[in-house]
Amino acid sequence: MSDRTPRDMPGRMLRLLSLLQSRREWSGAELAERLGVTDRTVRRDIDRLRALDYPVEGVTGTAGGYRLVSGRDLPPLLLDDDEAVAVALGLATAAGSVPGIEEIAMRALAKLERVLPARLRPRLASFGGVTAAVPHPKAPHVDPGVLAVLASCSRDHEVLSFDHRARSGASTARRVEPYALVTLNAHWYLLAYDPDRAGWRTFRVDRIERPVRTHRRFAPRELPAPDAAAYLTRSFATASYRYTARMTVRLPPEEIRSRLFATLPGTIEPACPGASAVRLTADSAELVVQYVAALASLGADFTLDAPEEITGRVRRLGLALAR
Repeated sequence: MSDRTPRDMPGRMLRLLSLLQSRREWSGAELAERLGVTDRTVRRDIDRLRALDYPVEGVTGTAGGYRLVSGRDLPPLLLDDDEAVAVALGLATAAGSVPGIEEIAMRALAKLERVLPARLRPRLASFGGVTAAVPHPKAPHVDPGVLAVLASCSRDHEVLSFDHRARSGASTARRVEPYALVTLNAHWYLLAYDPDRAGWRTFRVDRIERPVRTHRRFAPRELPAPDAAAYLTRSFATASYRYTARMTVRLPPEEIRSRLFATLPGTIEPACPGASAVRLTADSAELVVQYVAALASLGADFTLDAPEEITGRVRRLGLALAR
C-alpha cells in the first residue's frame, strides 16, 4: 500500500471526513484500508482535520482508533444524494408537524437548498410541491435543543441527567440510560432505563427540563420488546390513568383494530367467541368518551362499564345524535 500524491490529498481528506461522520469509531487500520494509504498518512490527515477545527478524538485500545466528537462549532457535513434529499424532506415535514421548530426548520432548509447540487434540485422540488404536514392542534411545544441532546445521548449510549415534571407538576431529578425517542399521538417520548428505579421508563419530552450530558458511557440493555415503538404502545395500553372504561364489543379484536382510525389508549382482547373485551384509560374523561363513541360507530352491539362521569357523557352524546 502506498501513499497518494499531494494532489490527491483534498479528495482523500473529504473521504476520510465522510467515513468519520458515517460511524462512531474507526480503527486506524480500517481507515487506511478504505483510503488505500498507510497508517502514517491516516495519522497525518487526522492532524490536518484537527488543524481545521474538526474535533477528532483518539480511541484507546489494542489497535487504537479515531472518532469524530461534538465540538464548539458545527463543521461542514458530507451527505450523499439520498441523505441530502432525506434531510431536506425531514426539515420540510418537521416545519409543519413539530410545534416550536417551524422557523428553525425553514432556515435550515433554505441553507441546504442553496448548496444542493443542481442534479438534486428537481427531486427536492417534486417533494415540495406535493407534501404537507398538518400540525396537531393539541401537540405541545418541544424544544429542538432538548430533542437534539436526547437523540445524541441515545445514539452514543451516554448516561443522561435531567429534571422531569410529572402530570401533577412535581419535578424530580433523573439519571437514566436513554434508549430511543418515539413520537406517538402528537407527543414525543424518551424511552430509557432508570437504574435508580431498576426499570424501563418513558418520559414526555415536553416535560423534560435542563438535560445534561454526563460523558459517561453505558452498555445498552436488552429491551423487553421488539422495538421502542412496540414497547411504548404496550406500556400505554397496560397503564392505568384517572378514568377507565370497559366495553364488550361483538366484534373480534382483529376487525376492531383494522376498522379504527387511531390507536386506542388501552387494550383489546378476545372475550367470548366473536366478541372483544376493550379497556380504555386516559387522564381525560372527554378522551375516553371519544373512543367509546368510535367503538360504538362500528355498528356492533356493545356493553359499557364505566364511572357515571363517562356513562353520563355517553348518554348525553347519544341523545344529541338522536335529535
